[in-house]
Amino acid sequence: MTRRLLLLVGALLAALAIAAALAWPREQFVPAASPDAWAGTSTNIARGAYLARAGDCMACHTARGGAPYAGGRAMETPFGTLYTPNITSDRVTGIGKWSADDFWRALHNGKSRDGRLLYPAFPYTNYTKVARADADALFAYLRSLPPRQVQNRPHALRFPYDSQLALAGWRLLYFKPGVFEGDATRDAQWNRGAYLVEGLGHCSACHSARNRLGASDDGLGGGLIPTIGWYAPSLTADSEAGLGKWQEDHIVQLLRTGVAPGASVTGPMAEVVAQSLQHMNEGDVRAMAVYLKSLPGGPVAAREPAPRPPEQVLEQGGQLYRQHCAACHGGRGEGLGPYPALAGNRALTMEEPVNAIRVVLNGGFAPATAGNPRPYGMPPFSHVLDDAQVATLVSYLRASWGNNAAPVTSAQVNRYRAVPLD
Repeated sequence: MTRRLLLLVGALLAALAIAAALAWPREQFVPAASPDAWAGTSTNIARGAYLARAGDCMACHTARGGAPYAGGRAMETPFGTLYTPNITSDRVTGIGKWSADDFWRALHNGKSRDGRLLYPAFPYTNYTKVARADADALFAYLRSLPPRQVQNRPHALRFPYDSQLALAGWRLLYFKPGVFEGDATRDAQWNRGAYLVEGLGHCSACHSARNRLGASDDGLGGGLIPTIGWYAPSLTADSEAGLGKWQEDHIVQLLRTGVAPGASVTGPMAEVVAQSLQHMNEGDVRAMAVYLKSLPGGPVAAREPAPRPPEQVLEQGGQLYRQHCAACHGGRGEGLGPYPALAGNRALTMEEPVNAIRVVLNGGFAPATAGNPRPYGMPPFSHVLDDAQVATLVSYLRASWGNNAAPVTSAQVNRYRAVPLD
């Protein structure tokens, strides 16, 4: 390592040390409402179990085939691999030695019991808005779980992302702790929905764009989810998944069952509905719907007319469609029975085509829920169609029956063919 490089690294670390010192005073503390606020009473445990469902905590803190909440799930990021920790009541490997204050500091300030800064893959940038009473109920529930002695795996991050100093600098730039504050001009239902969407529900963790350092813009304008190869559509733009023109009942139906008139969820959102949203009471889901429906769509960005695929591509795509798709989706993309229409389908016409590509490759499966126990699904075609054929078919779908979206290439298809499903 040259002397100049050493000096640069030293200057960087010094700057990060200053950042860490500046970030330290930003920690906030809110005491528990009472000494027994997190006691393991049946009421506290039941409330905490509900909140854990609302936050979908088990989805990340459970490895495939592992014990619930015992951690170990690998989370691939552009900066390396993170492994989720054991949050059962085990005193050696879990949170059995934690206090309610320790737990609240983790949610609210993003700091572990030993003072280490936590990585924001644990969405404390959202959880900081969780009220102390809800944090205490969550803690009571987690402390009631059977202890599972499962050792936590160290993260495998590249330098300098594995540095606590670098993380302190990131927090200084992108994190400010603060409990949710309601809008006095809105009613209680709207504020409840905002609290759930922005806090425990951490919807912006997926439905927002991220910069090169992984920081979210905190909006719900849509974004590509790093490494897993899905696009979480905008919840404000009508050209994507904006809900401003939806009926409130249909939003509630989609969130609780995974299907609604003209829409269904698939990919990561199907897991959210199955593991979290369907277990929430209707009042809370309706509050979320009210809040989401109220979000301003903003000005519609002008889009150039999409280039039309060559006639040969349209002809070949039409042949593939009639062979593989028309029996369910209709000869004119109108949809038959429970199968969705493709004409005017916003999932197909979004500027980002990744979801359409993934569904053709891997299939599309709505979740099995209490309100939709036997969902219809679409089989995968990755074993039937090569990259060029998938590109031709998706390009045809995006340019037919009034759809007007840009064609896709075989290189785009190939990029997502090998992306893991989990």
